[in-house]
Amino acid sequence: MAVQEAGQGVDPGAHRGGCTCGDCPHGVREGHRRAVAAFLEKREEYASGQGLPVAVSHSASASRQWVSDELTQSAAYVAVRRRAAVEARLARLWWRTAAVVWGLVLALAVVQAGTAVGAGWTAARTSGLLAAVLVAAALTGAGYLHRTRGGALAPVTGEDNRLSTSRALAASWVLFTAYAVLVLAGQLAAASAHGRRDDLIAGLDLARGVGVVTVVAVVCGVAVLVRRVVGVRVLGQRLQKVRADRPRAADLLTDDSGRGSFTDIQYVVVTAVALVFAAVRLARRPDQLPDLPWGLAVLVLISAATYLTGKYAEGGRPVILSVVRSREAGDLDAPIRTGDDIEIRGAGFVPPGAQTVDHLARMTVRIGAVHVHVPLVPVPGGFNNPTDTVLTVPVPADVEPGQAEVQVVTAAGVETNRVTIDVTD
Repeated sequence: MAVQEAGQGVDPGAHRGGCTCGDCPHGVREGHRRAVAAFLEKREEYASGQGLPVAVSHSASASRQWVSDELTQSAAYVAVRRRAAVEARLARLWWRTAAVVWGLVLALAVVQAGTAVGAGWTAARTSGLLAAVLVAAALTGAGYLHRTRGGALAPVTGEDNRLSTSRALAASWVLFTAYAVLVLAGQLAAASAHGRRDDLIAGLDLARGVGVVTVVAVVCGVAVLVRRVVGVRVLGQRLQKVRADRPRAADLLTDDSGRGSFTDIQYVVVTAVALVFAAVRLARRPDQLPDLPWGLAVLVLISAATYLTGKYAEGGRPVILSVVRSREAGDLDAPIRTGDDIEIRGAGFVPPGAQTVDHLARMTVRIGAVHVHVPLVPVPGGFNNPTDTVLTVPVPADVEPGQAEVQVVTAAGVETNRVTIDVTD
């Protein structure tokens, strides 16, 4: 919608694939880059003390508030441009995922043709290709139905707009199992001998595929349970979740802040190894479900349990540890008065993934009955307020003298504990 509005009044014929105006679907990425560059330039200018109006330059608090408001407005414009770029990227992603899927089918056909030299073409090879085509067609259809949300990646994308590790791995096992069953079904349809049909049906016996069936059941259960755990913890304000701009492949191996996560990495690695082993077993014995050894199956179960335990342990509620009067160099020690700056010390004020300026600008401190927006204080290369452990806000004149409760509301909407301060005249 933002892209369409931005493009109104512009000649459509003037925009093509190489357009860099930033005002049309062809140039939304360039428009986002320009908006980010302009914001960074403005931040560095303010951080060096330049660009301040004369009317506010005489007052440190007034200049700080003016700079914060200017940066907040600029960050809102950057956020609009970013959303437009993300929407355009997701609109193109569905056919890219379809291209990857059909590329894998083509690669399978090449491998089948290469291994058939000398050994001859068999019904199992035909069944494998047909099964791959059916699975690819199903994924392509699902991707088209979800083409505005990333195509085939939409079912494995969480509510926070990040790729879900548990859902992606569960989907991988489900697709692999469906492919294996389709391979057996194709051979069964082509078999003419009664004994051959009995052997293929016996290949579906639970005694042969119990390892794969167990792993599929566990990883699917973990995916459902993780969604429940995360949802309950978010609603209970024991976990802070901030929506990401778009799903990324790195989400499978990192936490919400983009740092590598041990629990996610080990789950992906162990599951990938088990899937490769099961695929090799299916290639060697296409007439039965892959007989995943119990040792490897138990290893996957332990990895899934570790991942689930990590989901229970991650996060935590932000907390205020202390509130003190902010003292500049040369100031005398004094009680907190209206107009003074207070320094709120604690932990968890900036949720994982909320390091962008538009998220930082949403942080609020409740002092008594007054809501104070945390000012953005730029420094070269970033901001020194707010931070994850320290916030500095002014005490507004509307706060009545006496005892007042201080509480932080983070960008994720989570409230901290309350700390009482004494405000004097």
